[in-house]
Amino acid sequence: MIEIEYIVKDKHGTERLRTADKKAADAYDKALEIADRLAQLLRDDQVLPDLPDADLEELTIYLARNARNVERVLKGKELEPSPPPGKRDDHSEATAERPTGGADSNITELKRAP
Repeated sequence: MIEIEYIVKDKHGTERLRTADKKAADAYDKALEIADRLAQLLRDDQVLPDLPDADLEELTIYLARNARNVERVLKGKELEPSPPPGKRDDHSEATAERPTGGADSNITELKRAP
């Protein structure tokens, strides 16, 4: 039996996600890239300059993973209703903030960056 495992690491080389689901790995990798760009924007513009890096990382990852609703809010539209747990198509449950925890889950819990 062959098993393929995808490992997503942040820019510092810290493992953030380990999964057998390529779509989940790609989605999380994209979210990390967007979060890095958001963090750089906020730091460059001196928005919340005293915010600790760990909190900034958590904020930007949240914004990146919820980009659809953030965009709706910025356009003055209502938020989309939240799908029931386990029914999201962007695999956003696969994070340390929201571990799946199911017995048949193929995603391991993430480690928080130091």
